[in-house]
Amino acid sequence: MLNLLSIITFLPAAAAVIMAFWLHGDDANAQRQAKILALAATSVTFLISLILLFSFDPANPGFQQVVEREWIMGLTYKMGVDGISVLFVMLTTFLMPITIAACWNVNIRVKEYMIAFLLLETLLIGVFVALDLVLFYLFFEAGLIPMFLIIGIWGGKNRIYAAFKFFLYTFFGSVLMLVAMIYMFMQAGTTDIPTLLTYEFSAGPLSLLGWQIAGGAQTLLFLAFFASFAVKLPMWPVHTWLPDAHVQAPTAGSVLLAAVLLKLGGYGFLRFSLPMFPVASDLLSPAVLWLSAIAIVYGSLVALVQTDMKKLVAYSSVAHMGFVTMGIFALNKQGVDGAIFQMLSHGFISSALFLSVGVVYDRLHTREIEAYGGLVNRMPTYAAVFLVFTMANVGLPGTSGFVGEFLTFMAVYQANTWVAVVAATGVILSACYALWLYRRVVFGALVKDSLKSIADMDAREKMMIAPLLVMVLLLGVYPALVTDIIGPSVDNLLTHFQAAVGIDASAQVASTAAAAAPSQ
Repeated sequence: MLNLLSIITFLPAAAAVIMAFWLHGDDANAQRQAKILALAATSVTFLISLILLFSFDPANPGFQQVVEREWIMGLTYKMGVDGISVLFVMLTTFLMPITIAACWNVNIRVKEYMIAFLLLETLLIGVFVALDLVLFYLFFEAGLIPMFLIIGIWGGKNRIYAAFKFFLYTFFGSVLMLVAMIYMFMQAGTTDIPTLLTYEFSAGPLSLLGWQIAGGAQTLLFLAFFASFAVKLPMWPVHTWLPDAHVQAPTAGSVLLAAVLLKLGGYGFLRFSLPMFPVASDLLSPAVLWLSAIAIVYGSLVALVQTDMKKLVAYSSVAHMGFVTMGIFALNKQGVDGAIFQMLSHGFISSALFLSVGVVYDRLHTREIEAYGGLVNRMPTYAAVFLVFTMANVGLPGTSGFVGEFLTFMAVYQANTWVAVVAATGVILSACYALWLYRRVVFGALVKDSLKSIADMDAREKMMIAPLLVMVLLLGVYPALVTDIIGPSVDNLLTHFQAAVGIDASAQVASTAAAAAPSQ
């Protein structure tokens, strides 16, 4: 009997297979059937994933809905979710029907386009539910293929360059991770992730080519995984593939790229780096914190000078992912909670921003900021919606963007005050570039002839944006929807981490409580 996770994971792929062999031709009727089938498959997958969410026990920090089968060549097919991964599964299934709806105006090789997205959903969910190293790596790397095709076939003018840059950066970043996984199997004798989470890899003195490696084998393993996850996130300075990929990708591709694919790196840090290589994580955390602060400031400054709306949002993503790594490597509960919340929040906000850019691009076929101005006069609904997501991107209280950044800043202030000070400038800069964009596009007089007959959002576009609007506002006023689910799993992760590096957890909790208490 199929496990619930297996159904959720492979249902989109099954729909892709049916589409490949059942639908023929590329006339208007076949295109419509392909879109309807893809929308139905992704919607049903989301509904089934709600069963997973409602049956999930947040009080249990371990893995749930575990399925384990003998696979091939002695390998194991093993899946499961904990409080961290279940929400990323939900993020993926929630966004996929919206992504398919964003493809509704596509009329070139529609069947292949829908198949690519359906396969991509299966591979993304597989990353979050895999509990075996080999299975994780297969899903992690295979996800590059459909996105490579989406950018390379349905992208913009320089799509080939952007597609190969995306593929090569992320693929070569993962080669070292594969080497590390082989070493881990040779040392631990297993590829089972739950077992490896409690396995103690050597952190003793190690000499390599005359260099003394602090943290021993753990440091080398950490760096191998870091090379893959840092590129995928992406962190500065290995971020340069992201703006090109976003600019050339179609709107739906940009939505998934920003909302889910970037989160694979942050998820990898939480699933592998902190629990499996705790000594190395503690040793290298100051360097990662400073890289994160640089990413926040750099991404914000570069966003300020962009003339392309998509490129501005792409550099904004680089800055916001800096908050994620900063929270994770603050190595305390507020930081990890904030990082997870920031990833989920950014998934909703970035999706909405790219969809908002896509709305006006579909009408004028340009993303140049100079081509717009005064849209509030012709598109009042669009102006209101775009304002909400712009404010959320800035981190306005009452939106989900505020919660993740606030928790992250509280955490990093405890870990490194100077990093917090530098990163705080990014909040100011984010307001600068976001409001600058909004003012140039929405406000002002409607003087351009090309804009005088532009139409406001239609029913399909409103239906795409509405769920994202609800989630951004709901999580902004009721963040416990996330923190209550991830809490026990985060506590379990940090308890293991603190024990491994010799931190007195009770003393740290007392210190944090004392710092938060009001002075008398």
